Amino acid sequence: MAGLLLLPSLATADMLEAIERVKPSIVVVGTYKKTDSPQFVLRGTGFVVGDGKLVATNAHVVPEGGDPDGPALVIQARVGNEPQVRRAYLETRDREHDLALLRIEGAALPAVKLRNSDLVREGQAIGFTGFPIGGALGFSPVTHRGMVSSVTPIVLPGGNAQQLNEKVIRRIKSGSFNIFQLDATAYPGNSGSPVFEVETGDVIGVINMVFIKGTKEAALSAPSGISYAIPANYLKNLLETR
Repeated sequence: MAGLLLLPSLATADMLEAIERVKPSIVVVGTYKKTDSPQFVLRGTGFVVGDGKLVATNAHVVPEGGDPDGPALVIQARVGNEPQVRRAYLETRDREHDLALLRIEGAALPAVKLRNSDLVREGQAIGFTGFPIGGALGFSPVTHRGMVSSVTPIVLPGGNAQQLNEKVIRRIKSGSFNIFQLDATAYPGNSGSPVFEVETGDVIGVINMVFIKGTKEAALSAPSGISYAIPANYLKNLLETR
């Protein structure tokens, strides 16, 4: 009995340590233009990888370029207790797997460790950290927990891939690569959030979609509790081949 009673405490301790490892690497991804109102627009979440000057996020989070007068792509990081806004530039993008790497200005930031996502198993406990409802909750990273409920083949729909409904899922279920279905509630601002192992804090995936029931507004008012994440091995490949 004593051993059984210790299990919840050990699991809680693992999550506390994992959050401490991951949180310094989490950044806001957005756009900034001094003459716009609002000047800053949050587009999603990102996290630092590689040499500390690269940020991983979803491809759909990064705006299409081409307008020299458009807002600048920026990230907001917290260094110590001070928020820092830094210019960011698109390094490379993988539309097929909805991933992007941004190169940021300034000194290197703490980077996460990427785990071999082929080792992920259904039922595995996970956490993910990001900015779920944008500025509504302030720009402090928020962590949610859940589990990997399924490893399933899927084809991402073209265009904006951040939300799925039943019709889209039926159309694309034939699949071309494996994706993680999570028993966890993510929100639109979580796009690009790292999914990490509770035991180690190592990143195993990237949040990119939430299943919605009905209209897009239902993602906030009536969340389904079903989210999807791109396995981290696709991000590792992007880092190696950029």
